[in-house]
Amino acid sequence: MEGQDEQMTGARAAEERRADIYDEDGVILSSFLAQIGAAIADRDTLTLKREVDDLHQSELGHLLEALHPEQRRALVDLLGKDFDFSALTEVDEAIRRDIVDNLPNAQIAEAVQELDSDDAVYILEDLDQEDQDEILSQLPFTERIRLRRSLDYPEETAGRRMQTEFVAVPPFWTIGQTIDYMREDNNLPDRFSQIFVIDPSFKLLGAIDLDQILRTKRSVKVEEVMHETRHAIPATMDQEEAAREFEQYDLLSAAVVDENERLVGVLTIDDVVDVIQQEAEEDLLRMGGVGDEELSDSIFSTSRSRVPWLLVNLLTAFLAASVIGLFDRTIEHIVALAVLMPIVAGMGGNAGSQTMTVTVRALATRDLDIYNAGRIIRREIGVGFINGIIFAILIGLVAAAWFHDRNLGGIIAAAMIINMFVAALAGILIPLLLDRFKIDPAVASAVFVTTVTDVVGFFAFLGLATWWFGVR
Repeated sequence: MEGQDEQMTGARAAEERRADIYDEDGVILSSFLAQIGAAIADRDTLTLKREVDDLHQSELGHLLEALHPEQRRALVDLLGKDFDFSALTEVDEAIRRDIVDNLPNAQIAEAVQELDSDDAVYILEDLDQEDQDEILSQLPFTERIRLRRSLDYPEETAGRRMQTEFVAVPPFWTIGQTIDYMREDNNLPDRFSQIFVIDPSFKLLGAIDLDQILRTKRSVKVEEVMHETRHAIPATMDQEEAAREFEQYDLLSAAVVDENERLVGVLTIDDVVDVIQQEAEEDLLRMGGVGDEELSDSIFSTSRSRVPWLLVNLLTAFLAASVIGLFDRTIEHIVALAVLMPIVAGMGGNAGSQTMTVTVRALATRDLDIYNAGRIIRREIGVGFINGIIFAILIGLVAAAWFHDRNLGGIIAAAMIINMFVAALAGILIPLLLDRFKIDPAVASAVFVTTVTDVVGFFAFLGLATWWFGVR
């Protein structure tokens, strides 16, 4: 009962502490920010340490993002050795670089020694090669080799995200020896859910889950109860593919092996959750044509990242305008066409975006492949045709009543069916085609789908009007 009371007291204290920092929507309170800002201005180190000492690394990261650049640099400087560098893994890259660039390499080297290897790599990978080398040269030999090996793997691979601290034992050990080893060795990772079994060359043989160890007698040998690691992840595997392995097989951790199948690290679920969030954000941003933009980026860097795709959109807009120019005489004779034609193009663009979004996401999650592509294409074409008929009837009736012309209502209805059908077709075929040629469909699909729906919408509507009304 006493232990339960202590847990309940601790839980209440944590809730009260969080209420002092965040509002009900999870936003940092202005009063807390003002308190931190005042302590920074007064260089009140004791108050700062007291206020941030019990913050989780993610909460400290939120605080850093909420502070002004000068304040966050001063906060890190005032805290000194008490600053939790793992918080830098929770902030935007621009903020992380701003903080790290203002710290001496000796302080960074001292700090990364206290971090898990995956967090240390996350911070070091943003630095220039010269700074990396200087920091690594100040680390103990074993740790330097581990970090250098991770940094040598390509970006966004399992090797970059893995943790090089793991527990590995030979197959001839007993369960009792393994338990004693875990109790006595102070260099083991703080948290782990699996123990890996290796041969003298570090080749991965298998693994044992901790619950299996607890259920097995001390005299039993490891090789008798170990299981094969069927989901060992190559260090060069793309991090998104690795995350998909975790999702498909409900993994908590997985061994990471090199090209010779030697154990080099472990990938854990907390890293995979970060990868999933990062990849989802990247796809969303790329579909909007804003690349790897972050909220902390400067005005000029943000503008520079958006200009290229805006230029592409400008070129495609001229293409759509040129189609309209082909029917300038028709528009002169029937002014109502100028009022109605954006409706056709706009509805087609929205329908194409819906199909494209579903397709791009299905490609990213590997739910769409050669085995079901035909069925999905037929489904989207059917949806486009049905929706085209529904909205053709609606807009046709509205246009006929608005301009008192049944012919005009029929023309825009026919154009709507054509464009909605083409929009569905473009929304799925363009991402598939881009993916076939190894072009990221999240980056390039939107501009092409919009161009197709604009061109087809304008051409169908104005072309039908020109033919029906006989404009020369």
